[in-house]
Amino acid sequence: MKLAALFLPAALALAAPMAAHAQLTKEYQRLQDFGAELDHVATAPDFVGLAIAVVKDGRVAMVKTYGVREAGGTEKVTPDTVFRIASLSKGFAGTLAVMEQSEGKLNLQTPVATIVPEFKLKRAADAARVTLEDVLSQRTGLPPYAYDNLLEAGRPPSAILSEYAKVKQTCSPGECFTYQNVAFNMIAAAIEKASGKTYAAEVQSRIFEPLGMRTASIGLNQLKSTGNWARPHKRFGPQNWVSTPVTDWYYRVPAAGGVNASINDLSKWLIAQIGLRPDVIPVAVLDEAHRKRIATPPETARQRSLKTPVTETSYGLGWRNYTYAGRPVITHSGSVEGYIAQIAWVPENKSGIVILSNTRGARAARIVPAWLDYELGLQKTDWFKMDEITTASATTASGD
Repeated sequence: MKLAALFLPAALALAAPMAAHAQLTKEYQRLQDFGAELDHVATAPDFVGLAIAVVKDGRVAMVKTYGVREAGGTEKVTPDTVFRIASLSKGFAGTLAVMEQSEGKLNLQTPVATIVPEFKLKRAADAARVTLEDVLSQRTGLPPYAYDNLLEAGRPPSAILSEYAKVKQTCSPGECFTYQNVAFNMIAAAIEKASGKTYAAEVQSRIFEPLGMRTASIGLNQLKSTGNWARPHKRFGPQNWVSTPVTDWYYRVPAAGGVNASINDLSKWLIAQIGLRPDVIPVAVLDEAHRKRIATPPETARQRSLKTPVTETSYGLGWRNYTYAGRPVITHSGSVEGYIAQIAWVPENKSGIVILSNTRGARAARIVPAWLDYELGLQKTDWFKMDEITTASATTASGD
């Protein structure tokens, strides 16, 4: 018995690393299984070009690219192929605004009308109450996607802001969540005033360059100037896609939807958002940008209708917060004509995923919940339903 007691501490010391190794092996196998499922899903007629990166324990653990930059072409999608990322742009705006605030250049409690006097609401007193924080957290009180149709018709964003005086508000500022693009872009003017630079130049110098996002940019001309960019596509019949011209509508609201990036760029952005580049983005800045500002009950209901295990949703500053199978997840999606983009991570695991596609096939939006199930070790769900032919466009994880 004494001999056994002497060996017990040594046995326990050996057991701990063995258990850790077994857990790592299990997690690695789950990642391999997820990769194999992606290889199968990428054969579906939902895609022309697709790029995916997975970060595990703060490191890039997987990069996969599929297909071509343009239907009928031979130029393959690579890790440096640039896509539009649409509303993933909002996370850059929210993060940068908090960086500027932390340096004393910007105050998010400033009424936005003092910076953007064109901004009007039906009740003038309400317009005077809307702060920069309200803009970033989608709490302006306007109806969802207010006057995006005018933006798509060619109306200048500054002219649209004054038209809001004609719109019946959904609620008073600060009291409800209503997703915006044109109104969200008012944060760009605040950042320009604080920095003395154009919005694009400030994002470039404060985020893209320090993080080594060498192919990231803002603007239509910048997208086209790279020799390696994915063309957008529209569905033509149940299993065919045709390339379509790039529209400039949402490039005119750059903070809301103007960023272009490759999967290599976004893997670096993901690692920074997880908190592993404090030399560029301090953890305190991330905590403030990610912090929940307002609940989004309609999104919770929508997730329930999609049968995801999401039980709670809310919005921070350009970022969504989900509770997925009891675990916190930070996420955002983007969708613009011919493109879809998604980012999501589990903060406590320091693991995440980014997805870029130059089509809006429905299965693209199912990659995030599939990855989360693998990452969290949940029971496998058949998210992709490969035996079905779908002609639906993607309904993204955040409906953006």
